[in-house]
Amino acid sequence: MKNMSINEFAQIVASKSPVPGGGSIAALCGALSAGLAEMVANLTLGKKKYADSQEEMTDIISKAAALRDKLLNYIEEDSLAYNKVMEAYKLPKETEEEKSLRLAKIEEGLKVAASVPLKVAETSFEILPLAEAVVLRGNSNSVTDALVGAMMARTGVLSAVLNIRINLDLIMDSEFVKDLKGKADFLEAETNKYEKKILELSPFK
Repeated sequence: MKNMSINEFAQIVASKSPVPGGGSIAALCGALSAGLAEMVANLTLGKKKYADSQEEMTDIISKAAALRDKLLNYIEEDSLAYNKVMEAYKLPKETEEEKSLRLAKIEEGLKVAASVPLKVAETSFEILPLAEAVVLRGNSNSVTDALVGAMMARTGVLSAVLNIRINLDLIMDSEFVKDLKGKADFLEAETNKYEKKILELSPFK
């Protein structure tokens, strides 16, 4: 999916197909966030005014590019995880053995479907320090791009958290649910605080 044109991707999102859905969009938001941090860092390199931040900007470009690539791959991974759950629900359930196998496959699929958005949320969260750095020490002409990047990172995290929670509601493994719920709650709270902190740096309040 990451190789589709913007128009193709938007059309398939708008279609009757349930995938790509909110989980894939969360990953896309994160990828765009990383791209904006990377862009501002690129626009800062080579500028005498920002001589003191050249090494930091080079590091941000490298980190943001790696995060962007991971998140673009998660677009497809999230859709595949959803399909795995749907396939499990279609398994036969005539005999007790079939019912047992079906339930096990559904549980297995749901765990994957909850784990992929956790990766999206965690990866999107990693972009926030990069966004903060380019707001503070990047090219001031692109500060709004950096701020939008922070907002998109928040959207990536919180959208992914929603997709974690909807899958957790159906999972029977209580320890697994407790673990992912704790991580999702932490990411949501920390992301909201971090985005607020970054947006307070805006010169356009």
